[in-house]
Amino acid sequence: MNLKGKVTVVTGAGNGIGAAIARKFAAEGARVLVSDLDVAAAERVAGEITANGGTAVSKQADVTREVDVQDVVAQAVSEWGPVDLICSNAGAIVEGGVDAPDDRWTFAFNVNVMAHVYAARAVLPSMLERGEGYILSTASAAGLLTSPGAAPYAVSKHGAVALAEWLSVMHGSDGIKVSVICPQAVDTNMLKGSIEGGNKASEEFSKVGKLLTADETADVVVQGVHDETFLILPHPEVLGMVQKKFADEDRWLKGMQKFLASVVARIA
Repeated sequence: MNLKGKVTVVTGAGNGIGAAIARKFAAEGARVLVSDLDVAAAERVAGEITANGGTAVSKQADVTREVDVQDVVAQAVSEWGPVDLICSNAGAIVEGGVDAPDDRWTFAFNVNVMAHVYAARAVLPSMLERGEGYILSTASAAGLLTSPGAAPYAVSKHGAVALAEWLSVMHGSDGIKVSVICPQAVDTNMLKGSIEGGNKASEEFSKVGKLLTADETADVVVQGVHDETFLILPHPEVLGMVQKKFADEDRWLKGMQKFLASVVARIA
């Protein structure tokens, strides 16, 4: 997709990967609705875009509320016309195992899965009517592999990848493009918050592979959108990991068990 002149929506765009994507989209000539739960952050990013000659507006939204996602899309339509691309980017790290409280599991699924469902619901009718559109979601390498120490996060991110695959299978022939972003560690407030909160596992796993900046990640995303690539991998080595996993999952699981044991030994 050529982003010039396109009407785009980016959720979770007040900071981190979302903010970087919003700025990069605007630099490509897209009109960007910057949405975030933190209204001041959304306004700041939109202001930066307009100050640099781009086109952007902001709107507060809680992506776990379908009405908020619908309102975001409605504002973009009111401002510029039908949405060409929605980037459902908002997400949350939820740590713990199967013993994590039910409300934490529910929160993980509401942010990391249902928000993508709401985004698709909000734009699909118009896109299908027009025979074109782009749904871009942010998942994680954890959605292709796993995330030791964060079961709600890993399981919900798998759900995000599965939803993107389903949308592509069901609507690819209708002219709907779908991509899912699956990075490893990115230097964002979300990762820093986990580490600063004392999660030694997060700190150790953030050292696996290169720690990318949000801007570096967004550059890969823009290229992926240009190329209309389904699986956007800011850390290209993830592809090799996934291939090894599915070539022999029993071997991969044993390797992950050994790797986890080494991490536990280092942080004990």
